[in-house]
Amino acid sequence: MAPTGRNRRFAIFAWAVLGYNLSVVLWGAYVRATGSGAGCGNHWPLCNGPVSPQTPAGATVIEFTHRVTSGLDVVLVAGLVAWAFLRLPKRHPARVGAALSGVFLVSEALLGASLVLLDHVAKNASANRAWSLSAHLINTLTLIACLTLTAWWGMGRPAVVVRARAAWMAAATLAAFMLLGVSGAIAALGDTLFPAPSLAAGFALDFDPAANLFVRLRVWHPLIAACGSAWMLYYALAGAPTGPPGRRLSYCVLGLVASQLGAGVLNLLLLAPVGMQLIHLLLADLLWVALVLFTAERLR
Repeated sequence: MAPTGRNRRFAIFAWAVLGYNLSVVLWGAYVRATGSGAGCGNHWPLCNGPVSPQTPAGATVIEFTHRVTSGLDVVLVAGLVAWAFLRLPKRHPARVGAALSGVFLVSEALLGASLVLLDHVAKNASANRAWSLSAHLINTLTLIACLTLTAWWGMGRPAVVVRARAAWMAAATLAAFMLLGVSGAIAALGDTLFPAPSLAAGFALDFDPAANLFVRLRVWHPLIAACGSAWMLYYALAGAPTGPPGRRLSYCVLGLVASQLGAGVLNLLLLAPVGMQLIHLLLADLLWVALVLFTAERLR
């Protein structure tokens, strides 16, 4: 059922907030790829002490911009939550999505702050950074999923209903994507901290027992990507919803899986330049959004 009046405006705003969050995620990846995570020192939320940095260096500008855009995100999500509870009817599923978006945005900010305060940024190559990076990524994906469902339900789509087999398949698919995302984030960090001069040299380092943990873990990402993509293709084709939205989402998942695999191969061959890393991440985020929507349609 299509939304009318203020509900339609709410859905448009929710999609806009989702799009803004995707841009914040991309800029955060740019901060990591350029080694600018320590641009504001170990100060948070301030930048090197003052509210705004004086005569900042390039890394400081990049990190400070990320903090400003993240701060604006708090305002936007707070507005989304307020709108959902003030204007949408009781028991509307978009209320749940908006409330969860607010919760995971708070945890997102706290995890981001912990990265800075624990010095898990810039050139830090400790094993502990892998854990904090993984927690941050899982929280980011959960936040994006909540925002996606808020916008989807705001359009009048029905809430999900948990059914045994369908729910297990959905949970396995979303968990597989998160595992794939974590392996990709670790591989990207390895590329940033230890760039390879050539493809052959990079492969040699991947199997070098003396290499850093992030380098030795890189080899797992293509393997997990191959297995995860095969499962997502099966999930999109097997038992796809019969309605037009379900079929369109199935095609979106199929197309984005193929595009993501192609981007991953190109990123590997080009030795992970910053621009290609961002394209790879953008396609991954769009695939995650499509996968969440497709799952919601299968469980409606």
